[in-house]
Amino acid sequence: MTTASVEPPPPVPSSSPEPDAPRRSRWGLWAQGDFRKLWIGETTSGLGTAVGNVALALVAVVTLDASPFMVGLLTASAWVPWLFLGLLAGAWVDRWPRLKVMLVCDLLLLVLFGSVPVAGWLGLLTMAQLVVVALLAGAVKVFLSTAYGAVLPSLVAKRDLLEANVKLRSGDAAAEIAGPGLAGVLAQAFGAASGLLADAATYLVSALFLGSIRAEEKPPPVSERRGILREIGEGVRFLVRDPYLRTLASFAAVGNLGLNGIQAVQMIFLVRSVGVSPGGVGAVFAVVSIGGLAGAALAGRIARRFGTARGLLLCELVGAPFILLLPLAGERLPLAVSAVAWSIAVCGVIAGNVIAGSFYQAYCPPAMIGRIRASASTVNFSAIPVGALLGGWLGEVLGARTTLWIMASVLLSAGAVLLASPLRRLRSFPDRPAAASSS
Repeated sequence: MTTASVEPPPPVPSSSPEPDAPRRSRWGLWAQGDFRKLWIGETTSGLGTAVGNVALALVAVVTLDASPFMVGLLTASAWVPWLFLGLLAGAWVDRWPRLKVMLVCDLLLLVLFGSVPVAGWLGLLTMAQLVVVALLAGAVKVFLSTAYGAVLPSLVAKRDLLEANVKLRSGDAAAEIAGPGLAGVLAQAFGAASGLLADAATYLVSALFLGSIRAEEKPPPVSERRGILREIGEGVRFLVRDPYLRTLASFAAVGNLGLNGIQAVQMIFLVRSVGVSPGGVGAVFAVVSIGGLAGAALAGRIARRFGTARGLLLCELVGAPFILLLPLAGERLPLAVSAVAWSIAVCGVIAGNVIAGSFYQAYCPPAMIGRIRASASTVNFSAIPVGALLGGWLGEVLGARTTLWIMASVLLSAGAVLLASPLRRLRSFPDRPAAASSS
């Protein structure tokens, strides 16, 4: 492929260490101090995010008696900034030290989420404030997510990227198991807004650990910068012209449309249709999150056993269909059975995310990874507010249970994108773009 203006470096033979790669240890990446700090910081903030996601929805549904559409609007607000900032964030993050971007973002999120319990204590909390907080936090997370997706190749050797992603995603999944239960306990004992105080505190912890990482990043010097629009265009063209990246971005967009349509009504479905208490909601989400932990833990084994491309297909075509048992909860199936099926579907989604994320980091040219990831994220994350608003609207018109059936079907249709692409003929993803391999 000859479409990108910057090509990746030639491959490093597997028999020799990569330049500047840290010495291997029997403990793997746990032996590397900077990676441990990144893992602790991101896992801690992941715990807070898991608490905050449930707490924010509980505040809307239980405290402010929000309608399905308002819950959908709240979910959409967190992702709308990708429509306007995604491409710009990719170009800017490629110009800045990514760890510092993440540090500043953590501190801004601390202030934003901390404002909700303060307003609650003062009796001033409104749905408008929740939407504004979600919108501003979403804008901050555009930069945080872009920097996070681009920083890992500067901290670990290329051969360790899959291991690093498995460990990081396992930490996230473990936090997602503990977070919903903790949010439910906090909501039951101290009110729904208290969970957002815990969320804010974890961003402070994350900032402290990120600030202690000593790895040196070397963004391009100012003299090498081109116009911001030209740099954005390079990332977009690389994504659009590459058959694998283009497929993954389209697949993720369809999947996010369905997933977030489900998330827009899942709280209302559990609380109002099935009759689950706030504490029970936390327990259900904890069970579902076990699937995320299993998916992160299994991703490496799946990739080694079946290959990365076939492994992604396996995760989507075998795991995801279990989501069809969710709308049966409380009607034709016990809630526990539907929760386990939901967990299996999440297992497939998360394992696929780990495999795809590792491919992006190994495949994209290091100098462009922020722009390429941001271009892809703009495509697939832009589907999130659409899915959330559509799910909320359908919940108003058709009810939560019917909406779950529709959105679960949309989620499963993402598999057709993979089957219609060149991936169906591959065992594993290529290591680098075709232009580099032919040069």
